[in-house]
Amino acid sequence: MKARVIKRLRSASSPLFMTGAGISAESGLPTFRGKDGLWRGASPEELATPQAFGRDPLRVWQWYDWRRGLISRVSPTAAHMAMAGFRTRAGREVPVITQNVDGLHQSAGSSHVLELHGSIWRLRCVRCGVEVQDRVTGLSEVPLCECGGLLRPAVVWFGELLPEDVFSEALELARGSDFVMVVGTSGVVQPAASLVNIAREGNAFIVEVNPEETCLGRLADISFHEAAGDIVAELLQV
Repeated sequence: MKARVIKRLRSASSPLFMTGAGISAESGLPTFRGKDGLWRGASPEELATPQAFGRDPLRVWQWYDWRRGLISRVSPTAAHMAMAGFRTRAGREVPVITQNVDGLHQSAGSSHVLELHGSIWRLRCVRCGVEVQDRVTGLSEVPLCECGGLLRPAVVWFGELLPEDVFSEALELARGSDFVMVVGTSGVVQPAASLVNIAREGNAFIVEVNPEETCLGRLADISFHEAAGDIVAELLQV
């Protein structure tokens, strides 16, 4: 199976990587929906909403500050590094569509990363809408914009739409791909999961890497049910 995947990848003209929380879990980060996702007895569904931020912005920021602190102490996994180092036959970097907000793909060296759910390292003003980069951890109060408005994490919360420009580019890439490697995602979060279906409809060769069986298995040409680090590096031969 590995030889078949390597052959198809090497001959692909428009390969694409798609990733979810599982690729970062190997770095030691708790998954968003996993058993370690609770914070002070609260679930992400209770904290990652505009309503929660409106009621208690400091509490929401304390959770995100905790997450930012965790991320700042870990390094990209072997899978992140392998994706960043892989090039097509034409020498082009392969785009990465990710549901993750941790920025580990960029830390590994990838530059063409589509963050469907935003970035935990960007802040957005709820008043004027300006976005700024920020990697400060250990926050003691809610950060403020120069206009005086509250700054929130520039991530997609429950009940919010994905960034239209990012999702449009992701759709275009999925439609035009002839090889898709899907790593560390269960395929249940919409509309991100629909991208695999779209690639499949376009006859892309689909490879799934996930330690557990998922609903994406029915779409995949080949599934590897093992940790991402070693197998992704082997398949990409980096």
